[in-house]
Amino acid sequence: MQFDRRQFLNFAAGAATLPTLAATARADTYPSHAVRIIVGFAAGSTTDILARLLAPSLTARLGQTFIVENRPGAGANIATEAVVKSPADGYTLLMVAPVAATNGWLYPHLSYNFLRDLAPVAGVVRVPNVLEVNPALPVKSVPELIAYAKANPGKLSYESAGVGTASHLAGEMFNGLAGVKLQHVPYHGDGPAMIDLMGGQVQVGFATMTASLGHIRAGKLRALAVTTTKRSDALPDIPCVSDFVPGYEASSWFGVAVPKATPGEIVEKLNHEINAALADATIKARLADMGGMLLTGSAEDYRNLIAAETEKWGKVIRAADIKAE
Repeated sequence: MQFDRRQFLNFAAGAATLPTLAATARADTYPSHAVRIIVGFAAGSTTDILARLLAPSLTARLGQTFIVENRPGAGANIATEAVVKSPADGYTLLMVAPVAATNGWLYPHLSYNFLRDLAPVAGVVRVPNVLEVNPALPVKSVPELIAYAKANPGKLSYESAGVGTASHLAGEMFNGLAGVKLQHVPYHGDGPAMIDLMGGQVQVGFATMTASLGHIRAGKLRALAVTTTKRSDALPDIPCVSDFVPGYEASSWFGVAVPKATPGEIVEKLNHEINAALADATIKARLADMGGMLLTGSAEDYRNLIAAETEKWGKVIRAADIKAE
């Protein structure tokens, strides 16, 4: 059987459209069964709360169940490695936490590289940390804290939720940019850290807004500043650290990622649906209660954020010579 030129060109043109048609069909049928959202921290953590807030909305929007699965341990490396090794089909998602930008610096022998092995899908929310002090400390502003620390070297300590956590790195960035030396005291999580901060065993904290807000409102802690470059609606009268320490910014940001080879049309569909979920009034209100700022945008926007944060925190980790425990 022979083709004339016109038949051959028509055949070639039709063949060229097959990948596009296949991709469209794949996106149209996704998801066809349950989807897992893997969380690298225990139930009740901020990352877990966000995943459980997002899952019902995605379930309703996409018609398949989104199941939250907790795999805590090793600074979320266990969960991340599990997602990296999962089929790249859009049925295993990772709820991303700030450790995505820091673990590569803290753990030199990881089996994965976040930006090489995972595809960021969408940001969800940015949550400030709060620079706060025990009310017994005679400082009521960031300049007063800096002056007190310089006048009393070695006498002030700050708590964190653990070595390499967002609160630890926020404190080390403050030390570097403000020219002070607050002594780091790591705890196993925000709970015990907040207890000792309120009890006066440590004097300063850089805890997450989620962990801090109730204690601040109850008068058990004094908020001096938020760590983002924009004031938080949850604490509108509290200034930003960067108002007094130029260049300072530290926050906890969360989102969703999938294995690197996941088809682009599935990534795009998930991005669209996550952004739509974040527009829901109930979800927006819940995130505002946590002091959160929405991180809507494209998958590329979220990838650029993670890349920038990775570079920024790498400098802090190297300068402070921080090693994972």
